[in-house]
Amino acid sequence: MKQNMSIIGVPMDLGQNRRGVDMGPSAIRYAGVTERLENLQYHISDLGNVPVSRPDGKNEVQDGNLRNLQQVAESNQKLAELVDQEMEKGSFPLVLGGDHSIAIGSLAGVAKHHENLGVIWYDAHGDLNSGDTSPSGNIHGMPLAVSLGIGHEKLTTILDYTPKVKPENVVIIGARSLDPGERELIQEKGMNVYSMHEIDRMGMSQVMNEAIEYLRERTDGVHLSLDLDGLDPEEAPGVGTPVIGGLSYRESHLAMEMLAESEILTSAEFVEVNPILDDKNKTATMAVGLIGTLFGEKLK
Repeated sequence: MKQNMSIIGVPMDLGQNRRGVDMGPSAIRYAGVTERLENLQYHISDLGNVPVSRPDGKNEVQDGNLRNLQQVAESNQKLAELVDQEMEKGSFPLVLGGDHSIAIGSLAGVAKHHENLGVIWYDAHGDLNSGDTSPSGNIHGMPLAVSLGIGHEKLTTILDYTPKVKPENVVIIGARSLDPGERELIQEKGMNVYSMHEIDRMGMSQVMNEAIEYLRERTDGVHLSLDLDGLDPEEAPGVGTPVIGGLSYRESHLAMEMLAESEILTSAEFVEVNPILDDKNKTATMAVGLIGTLFGEKLK
């Protein structure tokens, strides 16, 4: 882990159709993320928010089946440039969302600095749709596919290279809601997925041990993309696409503790906090707790 950390907010709500997730970065900051990390002796530079332009019409469908394509692509280009710039300085980028479409920009900026980037996708969903397979046209269900080079060229070619990630370097943890096209892609690419079935049977400790050792052997850095809807909505209600039967806060803490001990992370993002749907900022507070654990907070 690096001692210099750059916090980047992305108030993006255009990758889906429920308002409020654009306030996620503010909610996480309000819950004390900077103070939590400073207490762990990190030097924090909060770079504010990446600007997100609004479409002329409400939730415009552009280029066939992609909602708000132009605005999502522009914001992710800006995010990618900023992440790239901060990593060039040797700073650890911590990106706060916003909906999960922002991972397109995060991964574009991060992968430039790695020959073989690994990704832990901690999420109820695979986010492996494209315009051809998506039931909704919401780009927040597409960022992992885009990063693999699958999807609209305005998204796949951000920072002028594609793909950002190899499918064999991705580990999905917590999946329990996959569309048919996503299942086909996972099988076709032979991707590593630990669904709730595997987590229930094996336990989080074994899942994380396997994921960490698998990525350690074949990658030169790992990006964590954590969607708060990976957790059960009983514990994390402030998310736009809740799916019952999810991970517990305790299981997630264990996962973050093990990642902290592994020292393989080189970048991270926490996304999909929607304070409008939340209960007294509970989900943002939970995000800050997980961030604290991820960066070395311990009871003893």
